[in-house]
Amino acid sequence: MSQSIDTISRRTLLRAGGAALLTPALAAPALSQGQADVIRIGHLTPRTGFLGPLGEYAVQAAQLAVEEINAAGGINGRKVELLTEDSVNPQTASAKAERMVQRDKVACLIGEINSASALAISQVAQREKTLFINTGANSDALRGSDCKRFMFHVESQNTMMVRAAGRALLDKGLIKDKKIYTLTADYAFGHDLLKQAKKFFAANGGTITGEDLIPTELTDFSPFLLKIRQARPDAVICNLAGAQITNFLKQYSEFGLPFPVAGFGFDLALAWGAGQGNFLGTWPVVWHHMVDSPSAQKFVAAFKAKYKRPPENQGWSDYTSTKIVAQAMNATKSIDSMKIVEYLESGAKFDIHKTREGYFRPWDHELMQEMYAITALPPEKVKNQYDIFTSTGPLPGPGESLEVLATTKEENACTFPA
Repeated sequence: MSQSIDTISRRTLLRAGGAALLTPALAAPALSQGQADVIRIGHLTPRTGFLGPLGEYAVQAAQLAVEEINAAGGINGRKVELLTEDSVNPQTASAKAERMVQRDKVACLIGEINSASALAISQVAQREKTLFINTGANSDALRGSDCKRFMFHVESQNTMMVRAAGRALLDKGLIKDKKIYTLTADYAFGHDLLKQAKKFFAANGGTITGEDLIPTELTDFSPFLLKIRQARPDAVICNLAGAQITNFLKQYSEFGLPFPVAGFGFDLALAWGAGQGNFLGTWPVVWHHMVDSPSAQKFVAAFKAKYKRPPENQGWSDYTSTKIVAQAMNATKSIDSMKIVEYLESGAKFDIHKTREGYFRPWDHELMQEMYAITALPPEKVKNQYDIFTSTGPLPGPGESLEVLATTKEENACTFPA
């Protein structure tokens, strides 16, 4: 999604994030104004609208991470304070990011889900020379044509989502020589996701025989479900976002259509929100609460104890990003953004609550990490409202490079602005 702020929207509106570390110029005044005992982190993410349910997990997880960091002695002996705001839209996100940096003297910005808002925040971060960690925006363009030296991505890019789910769909025989009907969110995130999906279909023998763009505010899918019934595709692929997915799944189940469902963009909260028996199909996720690693299950237990429910993947992203920032500041003994950028570019490894450690690629700042494809359980096998799917093992597999799902330089060139 290499569009402008006006046209980018999901992770423009679905997944964007940021972490902003104080510029050297701003850091010194912050320390001299009686705040030497506190490191402030700014957290921006949608708290309302169709991305609000995801933003709620994000805020709760970031708060948990800060509590754990402080309980362990803080960052270089200093306590951390989390400032949280509803980013609302790109214009508001930009204004709030600027205020957090200039007035509140935050040491970093973390968050976002909406790609357009992530782009807006990244422009502030680049101008102010302040670190921003994107925790939810998936647009390939944010790692390519719109990349920024002070922006890093813990969230996966759209290409990684497509290739992770695509592996599972190929194994199920749902791509090669199949007729595919697509539903796509009509804004930048959806457009970018469809672009990557079409590349995957073309490379693997799938043919799109029907496609519709879905307005983000639409709640009644019946006209499109009737079209799908008439088209009789071999598979229905969703490139939808936020509450669109929840509404689609509910209504697809009510219509009783027999065609296999899958998607290339997803968040677990959307499946949980669909209600008993309504979650269908195969989808990619960057993380889930059943990942079998000690640190993942420690995080799940702590989140459950505090919030009485398991964390979902957006929560994982904001929790993990906050812990990465703490590790970087402790390792460099600094909150200087440039020093943190250089540390993150150095190949440093991070426990990202999976079976393998992650690291950032220095040329596009994408976190190299394992992903998963999940498939809905039959209703009779569902034991509770959260454990409603089975999962592949980590993708890429143990013998593969972590970079095989991500774009290459040739596919998604990034040139950092000066």
